[in-house]
Amino acid sequence: MMSFRGGWLANLRFPFDTVGLLTDVAEARGRQELYTRQEPQRLKALRETALIQSVESSNRIEGVTIAPDRLVPLVLENAKPRDRSEEETQGYGRALDWIHASAADLEITPDLLRRLHRLIQEGSGDAGEWRQAPNGIPELQPGAPPLADPQAAIDELCLSYRHVINQRLAPPLLAVPALVFDFLCIQPFREGNGRVSRLLSVLALDQHGFEVVRYVSLARLIEESRDDYYDVMRRSSEGWHEGKHDILPGLNYFLTIVKRAYGKLAAGQA
Repeated sequence: MMSFRGGWLANLRFPFDTVGLLTDVAEARGRQELYTRQEPQRLKALRETALIQSVESSNRIEGVTIAPDRLVPLVLENAKPRDRSEEETQGYGRALDWIHASAADLEITPDLLRRLHRLIQEGSGDAGEWRQAPNGIPELQPGAPPLADPQAAIDELCLSYRHVINQRLAPPLLAVPALVFDFLCIQPFREGNGRVSRLLSVLALDQHGFEVVRYVSLARLIEESRDDYYDVMRRSSEGWHEGKHDILPGLNYFLTIVKRAYGKLAAGQA
């Protein structure tokens, strides 16, 4: 929400490297039809590989792991989970399936975020519920006080994002990473925030025509650069509570991940 208040986002000025990334990603999106004209079977294989990689990496980033030979049965064959980790793994796959099947019909609202959380936290007593106690995020905001009312913050964030998009006050390639970044700073759930943020990234990008998220796993690219991810998020979140943060490190990282994804799609890799 802090990145949307007072027209701050719309008035942001970009350095040369950010402009270059925005241009590169926009141009890649313009060429994506060339990449998605591959044979149907090849595209199907890319989608399945991206799905498996996303489920594995997004959960593994948060310390949720399962035996590698259980991924395909759980995600693609709807096998019965054996434990809590397998439940969360299967739930994440179902959330991604839902996003890919229904992205055009979904509206980014607090209720949608709660539904995503319920899917990935099935079996948890507070699945789909806002956190009731302060939730610190030391890797992002050392020493910063967590927001006392996450529901109000998420309400404001969703409304502000939709307003910016509907009124075309900022391009999607700026509004989407700001949405995801502010969500992470709010930390509305007791756990599972990182995984919901990655689902939110996929959904919002897909809604704006960045179809690369269907064929390449953003979560895998984030996992491969995890140290950079935590570093830029920490730097961008400093001063966020006062609206004095610098979103550019986080923005550049987000754009770099999307650019890398398009590079993999162009090369026919998941």
